[in-house]
Amino acid sequence: MKLISTLFALLFAATMFAQTSIPRPEHPRPQFVRDSWVNLNGTWTYTFDFGESGLARGLNASKGFEDNIIVPFCPESKLSGVEHKDFINAMWYHRSVDIPAAWEGKKILLNFGAVDYFSAIYVNGELAGRHWGGSSSFSIDITRFVKAGEKADVVVWVKDDLRSGEQTGGKQCTNYFSAGCSYTRVTGIWQTVWMEAVAPTGLREVYVKPDLDNSSFILEPKFHALEKGLSLNIKVKDGNKVVAKKNVKATSPMTVIVPVKNVKTWSPESPFLYDLEYEVVNAEGQVVDKVTSYAGMRKIHIEGNRVYLNNEPLYLRMVLDQGFYPTGIWTAPSDEDLKKDIELSMSVGFNSARLHQKVFEERFHYWADKLGYITWGEAASWVMNVNNEVAARNFITEWKEVVMRDRNHPSIIIWTPFNETWGRPKKSEAARFHDRLISDVYDLTKNLDYRPVHDVSGGYHVKTDIWSYHNYEQDAEKLKERLTLKKEGEVPTLNKDCEAVYGGQPYFLDEYGGIKWVIEQYASNTWGYGKGPKTLDEFYTRLEALTNVLLGFDYINGYTYTQLTDVEQEQNGIFNYDRTPKFDADKLKAIFSKEPEWFKELKK
Repeated sequence: MKLISTLFALLFAATMFAQTSIPRPEHPRPQFVRDSWVNLNGTWTYTFDFGESGLARGLNASKGFEDNIIVPFCPESKLSGVEHKDFINAMWYHRSVDIPAAWEGKKILLNFGAVDYFSAIYVNGELAGRHWGGSSSFSIDITRFVKAGEKADVVVWVKDDLRSGEQTGGKQCTNYFSAGCSYTRVTGIWQTVWMEAVAPTGLREVYVKPDLDNSSFILEPKFHALEKGLSLNIKVKDGNKVVAKKNVKATSPMTVIVPVKNVKTWSPESPFLYDLEYEVVNAEGQVVDKVTSYAGMRKIHIEGNRVYLNNEPLYLRMVLDQGFYPTGIWTAPSDEDLKKDIELSMSVGFNSARLHQKVFEERFHYWADKLGYITWGEAASWVMNVNNEVAARNFITEWKEVVMRDRNHPSIIIWTPFNETWGRPKKSEAARFHDRLISDVYDLTKNLDYRPVHDVSGGYHVKTDIWSYHNYEQDAEKLKERLTLKKEGEVPTLNKDCEAVYGGQPYFLDEYGGIKWVIEQYASNTWGYGKGPKTLDEFYTRLEALTNVLLGFDYINGYTYTQLTDVEQEQNGIFNYDRTPKFDADKLKAIFSKEPEWFKELKK
């Protein structure tokens, strides 16, 4: 039976990708594109290593394993062709790759969108690099292990100890069966794998900061290496028209200010994006590296208890998006699926999303940039023990890599490293590990980027630019009573005796609703918040009443409705898990498109 089910799963996966030889063929990093790259998605071989004896057995030097898996889909998913649902503490992947002859003399990078959780990369039997972090992207320089024009054996060893408390897991379930708000696990490679050739003196990265008030982009380029006479050409383009350019000497450190006349701003109403082009030129005038990118000219800042976009007050009508897919789990089946989720959200009146307990694929942020969809970036912080020092060390490294990868996306306006840190002990002395971690991550994020930092969604707040609270009360009058301010300077919060003192930050009710409505029951343990309505009319009435309560408080700058889609047994989404509709989109849009009267006055 196991053989039959495996064959069926592989047949399903093959059928899904019959129209293309490579699943997820699009470039995974649209803000840093080179022409010389090779997508390594597709069929790899694999073996599980439940005894973690693979190294002793020499699996790092493998030429191939017995079973096949479709990358970039995790082995728990249907699209992988495997569908192994039990815990996978360790596994091995193998792929033979062709190194193009034209890459002679280049630095050859092997890139991974994400591998959950620890990975060791072997090339032709030799250790090329290691990485910790289930959600962050990384690159391994494999130049010295391969030869241009020849084949190479790439082996990836994965370890994923979800129940250790020392690693991030987000909404992955630590029990065998999915339950509550925890779902199917994700192990191993779950984002695109690709190779690219880079000049030894090519660009490593470019941090782009928009300066709207001074009509400029501030660029911070970094190179793999420097040499005498090296320079960087920068072009900013509006379509085919070059609107700004600069040629500068390549140095380290390096800051380049590029003024742009008659700037066009990025906003939900007009998500204009400038194309960027970088050329690294050597002393002989030869272009040795060329990278294309894009950027949005927009400003995000806080004044008092308000958030401003492009110097205009902003009210956020957010939806909670967990980014799970029935056949791909954490990985969207296609690029179009990423785009579709945003379009579904916008079609029912949301202007933004709180990306929840998952670091989304960079292609999602690309579509958010293109469509004018505002987001809050969040880590998969659940499962880790916030009082564990090893977990803290692991989290800090992973979060740093997440912020540095995604900080050029204009659609991301706020960073939220943690969600509901329930593991904080109530006694202040025992809570010192929790509070130190939250404080350190806040400081780290502020040092890495200019955006506001929302330390812990829903509490417990320690050090934050944004204040938030979660409340799933289903009775509108009771919700109104809970949100009514009892004393000046005090706002509803999780536990004021365990949190920092509210300092007048912008306040959000960034989880509410979660109304259960089931079209077809997914599992026997299906649930939603509170007692579900009996009729559709009752659903719309409850939804509108709850939302109107929030709109009536001028200290609340926005909300997050739970949630965009059902996820497995949690069936409180606006859409079914397969993205089919549950409700009348026009009726939902009439509710979620509302702006508070006080906000309309503020904008005048």
